[in-house]
Amino acid sequence: MFYGLNKLVKNLLPKRLFYRALLIVAVPVIFFQLLITIVFFDSLWIKTNKGMTRALVNEIKTFIEVYKNDSYDKDEIKNLFSVYQDLNIEFVQDENFIYDYNERWFSPIDRTLRRELKSRFADDNFWYDVTSYKELIDLRIRYQDGYFKFLVPKDRLTSSSARIFGLWITVPALIMVIISLIFLKNQTRPITALAKAAEKFGKGEDVEEFKPSGAAEIRQAGFEFDKMRKRILRHLNQRSEMLSGISHDLRTPLTRMKLQTAFIKDKDISKKLTDDINEMEKMLNEYLQFTSSSYLEKDELFSLSDLIEEIIKKYNNENISKIIPARIYFTGRKNLIKRSINNLIDNALKYGNKVNVELSKSNTNIFIKVEDDGPGIPEAEYENVFKPFYKMDKGRAEAKSSVGLGLSIASDIVRSHGGNIKLKKSNLNGLEVRIFLPV
Repeated sequence: MFYGLNKLVKNLLPKRLFYRALLIVAVPVIFFQLLITIVFFDSLWIKTNKGMTRALVNEIKTFIEVYKNDSYDKDEIKNLFSVYQDLNIEFVQDENFIYDYNERWFSPIDRTLRRELKSRFADDNFWYDVTSYKELIDLRIRYQDGYFKFLVPKDRLTSSSARIFGLWITVPALIMVIISLIFLKNQTRPITALAKAAEKFGKGEDVEEFKPSGAAEIRQAGFEFDKMRKRILRHLNQRSEMLSGISHDLRTPLTRMKLQTAFIKDKDISKKLTDDINEMEKMLNEYLQFTSSSYLEKDELFSLSDLIEEIIKKYNNENISKIIPARIYFTGRKNLIKRSINNLIDNALKYGNKVNVELSKSNTNIFIKVEDDGPGIPEAEYENVFKPFYKMDKGRAEAKSSVGLGLSIASDIVRSHGGNIKLKKSNLNGLEVRIFLPV
């Protein structure tokens, strides 16, 4: 039960640091403001309002009781209460007294006034209206064959300091939250910048000189990231230079061997040696392709539909079917995506006769599917085939010349674009490779 509650709380909480930090600041402020407001309304405003309303109703009750005494002059009584009690009093001759008043359930003034009037007069002997006049309350009390109409200032029922108090407890809270927003935004901006730089670098894009900023801990993380980035770039450059040298050193003797095989009179031996040399050259090209740096190419917006159509057209193979919708665009490194798709189609043609290529798009992803009718791959080997230089003993690897880098290169390229690559059994009973690229 505790685990389920903990999981529910985690799901309800915002995921981003900015909003979590804002909650830490805002929730206590809002909680204490509500607590202060409730205490104020209960102990001060409502009780003050109740006392003022009770005093007014008692004055009205006193006036009516005095008015009933025939020993006093009626007009003089009305004048005295009007002058000294701030009551505008008028007697209206009307036997059809309407007592159906419109009370606002959400208003403490209405509720308090009703309770106090009910404690002094019968239900059908009073009526009031607090909305028709901006600064006055229309209050009527039945008397003999008519009713008294009292126009009472609203400040006789409620204190104006309540609005001032509400303003003073609301405005500072808003100012504090706004200051917190600005402060937290400035604190989380360096973290966001660091995350974007790490994401960009992880996808193989070129990251300009990163300048750490923010708090000391964030600056330290930024410095360490920049040092790591420079070490990786230095390693990649050294590897590229080394492989360039190896490529040059190995191609020269391979070229000499090709020339020497041309002078061998035994054609059978010459053919075998030539095949071996060609296979060595192919292996060398695949090694260089796998280890070549992809950090030199920039991202660009291109038509993925046109790129796949162009790739398939170059194969000039009737056994390749396709479903390619028009105008699907993607932002990435075009040549690397082209290399990845080429590797998948080459792999499919190597082990199968029929190949199907499909392209589709959803709101969040682009899907590329390459499937064949070959022998397929056992499900237990799905993860292993993405490892560099991995070869299976049976199935697709049997009697096939392969270095074991096609799927590995394709996987690295796709993942460097923030995507994913999955294997499954195809509808053609062979292998299906599905690429997911984020839009």
